[in-house]
Amino acid sequence: MTPGRVRRGCAALALLAAGVVAGPALAAAGGAAGRAALVDLSPDERAAILRHGPWPPPPVADAGNAVSGRPAAIALGRQLFFDGRLSPTGAVACASCHVPGLAFADRRARSAGLQELDRNAPSLWNSAQQRWQGWDGAADSLWSQAIRPLLDPREMGGSAEHVRSLLAADAELACRYRRSFGREASEVDAQTALVDAAKAIGAFVATLVSARTPFDEFRDALARGDARAAARYPAAARRGLRLFVGRGNCALCHAGARFSNGEFADIGVPFFVRPGVVDPGRHGGIEALLASPYNRLSRWADAADATPTRHVALQPRNFGEFKVPSLRHVADTAPYMHDGQLRTLQNVVRHYSDLDEERLHADGERVLVPLRLSAAEQADLLAFLRTLSPQGGAAWRAPPLARCR
Repeated sequence: MTPGRVRRGCAALALLAAGVVAGPALAAAGGAAGRAALVDLSPDERAAILRHGPWPPPPVADAGNAVSGRPAAIALGRQLFFDGRLSPTGAVACASCHVPGLAFADRRARSAGLQELDRNAPSLWNSAQQRWQGWDGAADSLWSQAIRPLLDPREMGGSAEHVRSLLAADAELACRYRRSFGREASEVDAQTALVDAAKAIGAFVATLVSARTPFDEFRDALARGDARAAARYPAAARRGLRLFVGRGNCALCHAGARFSNGEFADIGVPFFVRPGVVDPGRHGGIEALLASPYNRLSRWADAADATPTRHVALQPRNFGEFKVPSLRHVADTAPYMHDGQLRTLQNVVRHYSDLDEERLHADGERVLVPLRLSAAEQADLLAFLRTLSPQGGAAWRAPPLARCR
């Protein structure tokens, strides 16, 4: 931006604060700011920004799940998601760690079911858009991911038989099960009931698509050349966005409309669970995925393309890699990293600014380098990241479920 434009912009803001600018003058000031927002971008910056949309994306079904998208199954899955009785103690539900008002996370460094876990709960927003589920990608569908906490003694501590008994004994759940799967829960074996319950939960989670954000409004204004709408996007966020797609190279991993390439990386954070014990990350996730009786290659998966799972190969470099998370709702999901070791978004930006390259292993690839951001640049990058959350907040709202008949 030229010095003349800066002076005119500052003068307009001063008059606006004093209540002097109104009507045509205000429109002219906004138009000038909007034109500056559009003109200041290089063709490469414009193209990079446009690749982060549009939003929302087309609906995606839960992979290998024949009931995904069906209203009856979504209703059953929603009821199960909030039902603590899936845990034999009655104290732990899916929603205990994936709290709707906390962006379907829980703001704990390490989540806790019946016991404290080794990782924190990632947000469930837009999970259906991901190929791999969990920090280590140990599941290749939402329904298979749902089975692990149901059975894990540290999380919900249940069993297939317990799930079947609950579905059969509760009249409302039995009705919803019948509507979803066309059979009685009391007449199926425990393994079938467990998988069906997980597929209902997967169908519900697949509906969780986050709302549009201030960034989306700016991106779409840029796409249509709307200077007036572009002017509403804060200047600091715009500067941070240019860092994000430019010198920061953040968009290499945080790509596309989801702001994630959905893959796994070592970003130089320690992966010790406790002294002498490490979290293997993606390495352990691949081992668990290939050994799982519920993956998309199993008899439990409904017709779906299982090519990604079939071609997963374990490599030494996968040790200590964790999923590249989506940045949508990032301001709402502290603390950060797989075990919450970075408490604030400021800590995350500082981590990449002062990155210790000696902690990285990348088979000779030099993808991450210290950004050496100034204090002002860090503030701008934070301003941008905060525009990736909907202005209405992280809460999820849905109408009450009508009784099953």
